[in-house]
Amino acid sequence: MIQTVPTRPFDGQKPGTSGLRKKVSVFRQPNYSENFIQSVFDVAKAAKGSTLVIGGDGRFHNRTVIQQAIRMAAANGYGEVLVGQGGILSTPAASHVIRKFGASGGLILSASHNPGGPDADFGIKYNIANGGPAPETVTEAIYARTREINRWMTVDTPDIDLDTLGTVEVGGMAVKVIDPVADYASLMESLFDFAAIRAAVADGFTMAFDAMSAVTGPYAIEILENRLGFPKGTVRSGVPLEDFGGHHPDPNMVHAKALFDLMMGPDAPDFGAASDGDGDRNLIIGKGRFITPSDSLAMLAANAHLAPGYAGGLKGIARSMPTSAAADRVADAMGVPCHETPTGWKFFGNLLDAGMATICGEESAGTGSDHVREKDGLWAVLLWLNILAVRGVSADTLAREHWARFGRNYYARHDYEGIETACADALMAELKTNLAPLPGAAFGPLTVATADSFSYTDPVDGSVSTNQGIRILFEGGSRVVFRLSGTGTEGATLRVYLERFEPADGDLDEETSAMLADLIAAADRIAGIARHTGRSAPDVVT
Repeated sequence: MIQTVPTRPFDGQKPGTSGLRKKVSVFRQPNYSENFIQSVFDVAKAAKGSTLVIGGDGRFHNRTVIQQAIRMAAANGYGEVLVGQGGILSTPAASHVIRKFGASGGLILSASHNPGGPDADFGIKYNIANGGPAPETVTEAIYARTREINRWMTVDTPDIDLDTLGTVEVGGMAVKVIDPVADYASLMESLFDFAAIRAAVADGFTMAFDAMSAVTGPYAIEILENRLGFPKGTVRSGVPLEDFGGHHPDPNMVHAKALFDLMMGPDAPDFGAASDGDGDRNLIIGKGRFITPSDSLAMLAANAHLAPGYAGGLKGIARSMPTSAAADRVADAMGVPCHETPTGWKFFGNLLDAGMATICGEESAGTGSDHVREKDGLWAVLLWLNILAVRGVSADTLAREHWARFGRNYYARHDYEGIETACADALMAELKTNLAPLPGAAFGPLTVATADSFSYTDPVDGSVSTNQGIRILFEGGSRVVFRLSGTGTEGATLRVYLERFEPADGDLDEETSAMLADLIAAADRIAGIARHTGRSAPDVVT
């Protein structure tokens, strides 16, 4: 029997973010999760009998919210729910399941790379029928609905067994508990030359994969160890834990330090990689060689034709604005377009659906292709393995050969985390106000060529996104980008992106910090970072 529960409006989340992210304590408030889920259903208006996909990264509170979401889906007229066994579905796997089974959409329960546990973070986002994150028009409508909602709907049924594969009925709706790994693993096997990778493994190629006690553990064990033949133990921290083992599941040099130290040490395997909380980000490290996400995008694009799924070439490349211009040079050499979009995978969805791009990437370690409509950490790792196996070179050699052809974009991101929101907003407002006089200004050896606030007009639907970050471009191709991030749950995070281009005949093997020193100094002078934030150094450098 359908029940209607009275409720009061709440401030769900402002539009333009990756769904709703708050502390677990906020989501555990009465009606909080239910308000957001009902707002999604009210806006989505799925046809009666539609299929809904539900899954998450296994973090604390996932199972509780999944059970309630199932009951609410039944009350809202869905005919079928597909839920990953144990409540598990990586974000890219959820995208694939939505697309493969023709679902009207899906609820992904994750706070991405944020920490998990009773005192940490939780999140819910809605993906549409193409498998990708809801566009801004939908997220804005969901946000508006959270501010006026007065009821949510459910059915009075007990929890289902999420750990047993099979089909059960909830309020007249079929709930199928599916293998969370099988469909995704088969998709990967259709895209990549598994035989070539297996041969390399048989010849002694070694790797270490850190699943960070997060969602990609079961996927990596099945694909890397069971299907590709890497030894047991290649996948480290492979069991998803509700608190990610007490660690921060963000695959970077800070939070995956054990892997980074291994790969830079004397006993390094040939290749190292990691993925994040919900499986959509990646870290790539060769023996003695860290590959920045921006370089990884460019190198994958330049060599993607070596994988069966991309043997026909690329239709285009897309990158977020803060991502380095390394991919632009590859696109130019290939004679294909390179699209520069705002940060957020939703902006790639239209390009992919329209056949205008094949491979996309963000500097924040998100890379993917048109196989799904999300970034995909394990996909990037497998494409790297495919390329290295076919070319028979190390990651370091591949990187050096790439720079010798295209030049090198020295690149780093400085994160100032947990800044008081008012201070961060004041910094950005002052920056924007002072843009006009910047061209021609000198900061040490650097002279500003242009400065602007990035806006984007979608080439497919004509929608316009403004205030997407401040760009300072210097003569010679270097640049600094300032942007506030919306991925945290407390305060604001200021991200400063630093990029220096060296041509193929320039200095290609210098320390990144030394090559960016002038840009770092210029960034602080231009934005007044220390003055506004009181910080003398970033919290995280990647």
